[in-house]
Amino acid sequence: MDFGFGRWRRARVLKKHSIDPALWDAVLRRYRFLSGLSDDEVVRLRERVILFLHHKEIHGAGELMLDDAMRLSIAVQACILVLNLPEDWYDGWVEVIVYPDEFMPDVEWQDEYGVVHVGKEVQSGEAWLHGPVVLSWADIGHDYGDGINVVIHEFAHKLDMLNGDANGYPPLHADMSREAWSRAFTRAYDDFCRDVDRGLRTHVDPYAADSPAEFFAVLSEVFFERPEILHAGFAQLYSQLAQFYRQDPYARHRSAGLLVEHDT
Repeated sequence: MDFGFGRWRRARVLKKHSIDPALWDAVLRRYRFLSGLSDDEVVRLRERVILFLHHKEIHGAGELMLDDAMRLSIAVQACILVLNLPEDWYDGWVEVIVYPDEFMPDVEWQDEYGVVHVGKEVQSGEAWLHGPVVLSWADIGHDYGDGINVVIHEFAHKLDMLNGDANGYPPLHADMSREAWSRAFTRAYDDFCRDVDRGLRTHVDPYAADSPAEFFAVLSEVFFERPEILHAGFAQLYSQLAQFYRQDPYARHRSAGLLVEHDT
């Protein structure tokens, strides 16, 4: 199934809707990690983006006025994740809410004694199971090439939620090994948490140690934006992500001359 459309309806949407070529080129140039896409990949990404914009409602909140360029920027970053995945993997929800800056939703958590607390927490992004994705425009409007990408992070959570609450274990393809995925992620997560607890310098946002779900989302950010970090320091994990996303950003960035050397 393609985003809930039949083949004929999908073709009709693609024929009826278009993206201004100048705007499309400008958005692709804005995000460094999209460099190196083949002509075929650019065509398929454009199709995914058109379907996404047709199917989803992207609203501004907190008096933020969204224009076509802003909506396109969000859609392009969201759709790079599903470039080679089933198009219906973003089905089941419709809304993207965008605040001008960080927002403070009500949160509820339980401490080590079982006491439930309620409060507010500053966030730049949030993904709800069966619900909307919430984003901060201040954190997604530019590409700093630092391996941090709120859109990729939150939409990785959406993929993780396809089989329930986010837990770092999205639905794997039939040709993938559940054992290999669990082994690679569990070992890498345990080692990473140990390094963070020791106060060691990491090339990945320490927030990834918060939970397996956050580890998967943060590593997805790095996979697309700074693949050389995972390729060098988390080789088995990179292989699993490449199999899951059916993409090889490291090879793509190498061909585009985008790889950044760093010490491991």
